[in-house]
Amino acid sequence: MTELLFRADPYLTRAEAEVTGHTPEGGVMLGASLFYPTGGGQPGDSGWLEWGAHRMAVATAVKHEGGVALVPGDLTGLPPIGVRVTQVLDWERRHRHMRVHTALHLLSVVIPLPVTGGQIGAERGRLDFDMPEPPEDVAEIEDRLNRLIDQDLAVTESWITDEELAANPGLVKTMSVRPPVGQGRVRLVRIGTPELQIDLQPCGGTHVARTAEIGRVALGKIEKKGRQNRRVTLELV
Repeated sequence: MTELLFRADPYLTRAEAEVTGHTPEGGVMLGASLFYPTGGGQPGDSGWLEWGAHRMAVATAVKHEGGVALVPGDLTGLPPIGVRVTQVLDWERRHRHMRVHTALHLLSVVIPLPVTGGQIGAERGRLDFDMPEPPEDVAEIEDRLNRLIDQDLAVTESWITDEELAANPGLVKTMSVRPPVGQGRVRLVRIGTPELQIDLQPCGGTHVARTAEIGRVALGKIEKKGRQNRRVTLELV
């Protein structure tokens, strides 16, 4: 199993690790990964690996047999198994993912409808809602969203057991992506405090530590996707 450094500290930008293997597709497996692997609507991280005089670009990271595989961005050669490498994260891209991801959590608060899909990018993100009728005032939704961001709310995590999640199905907002179970526990992301909670839902992605770090966001047009689904897009301003 790969140690998930991004889970322990999403603000970590450099870390050493040992190369533990190569995948049949040409990916690099490490004992500990700084890079978030594609999942839950969030893209995999990019950056590079350094060892000695060598450097390998990392185009993305993906899940592989219970670990994380780094996908090379060029053909300069893979680091040998057993060598220690320095991982360097494309921090600007990751941080924008963190900002967009946290903003989407807040979007699910100001639009309290079931979420049928979602996608995170470095510039914008979107949620699809089970929304038969369009909202009457998009500007009011955008204003409420930015007012929540301006409150500089804390974003923290906690863990519950699989059984506790099963007993509280209302925690799951997404209809299309189910939280991973089977490992005994599930990670919850909270916005606000237990006493003044704005949002609490299962999530394995990376988020900013406080909402003010998101900055101002703007909503795009709301698109109809199917009989009852509508897509709401937000972008960093």
